[in-house]
Amino acid sequence: MARWLLLLPVILFAGLAAMFYVGMYREGAGELPSVLIGHEAPVVPSTGLPGIPQLSAADLRTGEVTVLNFWASWCPPCRAEHPVLLDMAKRGIRVVGINMMDDDAKAAAYLAREGNPFIGIATDPNGRNRVEWGVTAPPETFLIAGDGTILFRFVGPLVGTDYETRFVPELEKALAGQN
Repeated sequence: MARWLLLLPVILFAGLAAMFYVGMYREGAGELPSVLIGHEAPVVPSTGLPGIPQLSAADLRTGEVTVLNFWASWCPPCRAEHPVLLDMAKRGIRVVGINMMDDDAKAAAYLAREGNPFIGIATDPNGRNRVEWGVTAPPETFLIAGDGTILFRFVGPLVGTDYETRFVPELEKALAGQN
């Protein structure tokens, strides 16, 4: 009987390791699902950055697909994805932003220095509105249909393989569907 008790920790460890292994290699393991997919976009904050057009709820219901990016000037991954957002805007894709937990002056200075891809910006200085969107930390990006319905959520910067294999196909599908 004592022999089985000595093997118990080894058996428990092996079972736990097998469970972790299966979990890591399941399909969609890196995705964070959003309960908002297929639902109307939540409220947009009513504050903005001085001298930059204010994002409104109507901007998410123009009949065109919109890319909504939660960002902050202090966020290194947000800075890494900024050229991608500028490129999207240059290609005629509607890009809007919600600047979260940031200083307005620093955010405006960043956009003046690096370029502003956003046709409208709202601010969420205390991070309260991000909770309604299910945003954990910047950057997070949503694809929104022309009627204001959320199509897709992407957590993390819009760079690298994950961006190319998950976000780009969803963006292309959304844009193709609007024509």
